[in-house]
Amino acid sequence: MNDTYYEFGTAADRWDRAQMFFDAKEYLTAARILGGLVDEEPELVAPRLLLARAYYHSARLAKAEAELLAVLERDPVEEYARLMLGRTLERQGRSSEAAPHLRMAAALAGDFRPRDVS
Repeated sequence: MNDTYYEFGTAADRWDRAQMFFDAKEYLTAARILGGLVDEEPELVAPRLLLARAYYHSARLAKAEAELLAVLERDPVEEYARLMLGRTLERQGRSSEAAPHLRMAAALAGDFRPRDVS
């Protein structure tokens, strides 16, 4: 496929296409489409969060981390981004950095029970 396929249509068309590829577990293709949407509308959280998920599922963990940090910069109480960031850091072997994000995600979800995240 060439670049024009990824750029074709309205932002809504591309969002739908990216979600279709994500649902089909074609994470790299979804990321390619979402990257263009994020470049166009960097303040929107939903495309950036789906891009982070596509990176996570395709094991592009540094890119997932960067997108999640950008989401949390815009929306510090985005529960799912906190959880994903914690899991992304854990997957990179950075459990001590992950722990505060996982605790905050649990608190944002209303789970105030103490947890052992070591």
